[in-house]
Amino acid sequence: MKTFEELGVIEEIRNAIEELGFVQPMPVQEEVIPYLLGNRNDVIALAQTGTGKTAAFGIPLLQRIDTSRKDTQALVLAPTRELCLQITDDMKDFAKYMEGIHIEAVYGGANIVPQMKALRKGVQIIVATPGRLIDLMNRGVAKLDQVYNVVLDEADEMLNMGFSESIDQILDGIPEDRNTLLFSATMSREIERIAKSYLHEYKEIVVGSRNEGAEHVNHIYYLVNAKDKYLTLKRIVDFHPKIFAIIFCRTKIETQEVADKLIRDGYNAEALHGDLSQAQRDLTMQKFRSHLTQLLVATDVAARGLDVDDLTHVINFGLPDDIENYTHRSGRTGRAGKKGTSISIIHTREKHKVRRIEKEIGKEFIDGTLPTPNEICTKQLYKAIAEIEKIDVDEEQIAPFMTDIMRHFQYFDKEDIIKKIVSLTFGRFLSYYANAPEIVKPESKGAKKENGARERGNEGTRERRKGTARERRSSGSQQTEAGFRKLFINLGKNDGFYPGEVMQYINKHVRGHVEVGHIDLLDTISYIQVPEEEAPRVMKYLDGTTYKGRKVRCNDADEGKTANRQRAQDGRKTAIRKSRSVPKSFQTKGGDWRELMKGAPFKLKGENPDFSEEGWARRKPRKKK
Repeated sequence: MKTFEELGVIEEIRNAIEELGFVQPMPVQEEVIPYLLGNRNDVIALAQTGTGKTAAFGIPLLQRIDTSRKDTQALVLAPTRELCLQITDDMKDFAKYMEGIHIEAVYGGANIVPQMKALRKGVQIIVATPGRLIDLMNRGVAKLDQVYNVVLDEADEMLNMGFSESIDQILDGIPEDRNTLLFSATMSREIERIAKSYLHEYKEIVVGSRNEGAEHVNHIYYLVNAKDKYLTLKRIVDFHPKIFAIIFCRTKIETQEVADKLIRDGYNAEALHGDLSQAQRDLTMQKFRSHLTQLLVATDVAARGLDVDDLTHVINFGLPDDIENYTHRSGRTGRAGKKGTSISIIHTREKHKVRRIEKEIGKEFIDGTLPTPNEICTKQLYKAIAEIEKIDVDEEQIAPFMTDIMRHFQYFDKEDIIKKIVSLTFGRFLSYYANAPEIVKPESKGAKKENGARERGNEGTRERRKGTARERRSSGSQQTEAGFRKLFINLGKNDGFYPGEVMQYINKHVRGHVEVGHIDLLDTISYIQVPEEEAPRVMKYLDGTTYKGRKVRCNDADEGKTANRQRAQDGRKTAIRKSRSVPKSFQTKGGDWRELMKGAPFKLKGENPDFSEEGWARRKPRKKK
């Protein structure tokens, strides 16, 4: 393994990173740093969070800056404010002993005036979210004509958030003779499109393997009924007394609801989502980084940029629709060589997602069995005993009170005192689990039927799998789950309508919490499944809205098919009336001829008109009125 000096890193940066604890380069740093120190060397790096990627691009960016010039020479794009600030702080740490370096983070949700003033003074490295950067470009403040190093960090997440057009616009305004680096957890089609459009003979660097989760992460799922998901979460947390985890939820409302329940039940938890003010989000993240908060309940978007090395668990309170999002989530644990666990609490409708993720990341999930109340209480008892054993007694401070304490306990024997102390610290669990509700594991769709029918595979029957791609595209690839209704939306991938954007759009326009089932995205249209009782409300609030200048149509997918069939039948009737030859349907099947002949340009006589070739030819034209 090479040293940082052997990679070509200058002494000023080496001194700074040594103080930060950098001893040997990590694999991604060893690959990227020397390559980016050259000219016109483009890179796609597939690496998970926690692989040392900020240093991998930050060190060569800093080293290539000409400090005698004040114009912007390097640009880093990131999906969220939090990640912008984190990258900026890290790069400032790397540049501690470099003189004349100016780095500025620009992002939405903050006052733009101070950011404009900073850029006018001269900033050599801009770290930005795409939307705010375009705003500053349009105001003529952010000038990128001298930028020769560009980094897209977490590029896949930016694309999932709908920044594809913004990235195109930004890259179009930067000189072609540049180094361009894309960091992504997965290689998606959209990443490949950007690479082909804007990168020149790029090198692909893979840390681990393509689309793979963190190497040291165990993947477990617990299959439960939807109503038991929160109870399951409590059992998982209780069984791991030293847990330090992020609990991911799909929506802002669900995030707040789960956090409120945990806090009410006595857990050290906080919520992190987009409805909080920026000050609240900063405080929450700081408390979690400092381990003052044990459980952080968060949305995917809000947790971007939260970099914590020692997470023991990531808990998915339901799986995300995108495998990329699952990869981002699970990659937050099992870092720096430590073991981590990614737990997913799912119901039967989500079982197919597990199989898809397994296939994509090349790892199997463990079908978990929930710990029993007795197992949980045993774990918590040992925790209580350990805490009592580790308490440091300050003899000097407690001495004045010992006389009163001994007098109160003089009639208690040692066993009684121990029982009372343990009950004081452990009683909550004993009380709860004495009458804890039973959590029954539901039968998966792959279970054998009692009537002797052959076992059905978890991902559908062989006949369903044989359906052609054309059939799947025409009707949506997933059958509608029981209790859910499939809705049609006239937006698709070509509109930048990816799962993250779908959820944001629903949250923005539909009042109140809505559970969203399977999302089936096609190029120009989408199908989403929502609970039967919620469907009218979703259609009401989405239909007629506007998305990127397009009027949105949202209706019942099945009713839409019925309407299409009716239009086709009406068209067939019109064709029969206008036809100059005998309709084959009349020759073979007959039909309600009186209804069909209404409005025809001729009339037929008799109760039983002659529909033969000769009879049809003898039809008389209607008299013009």
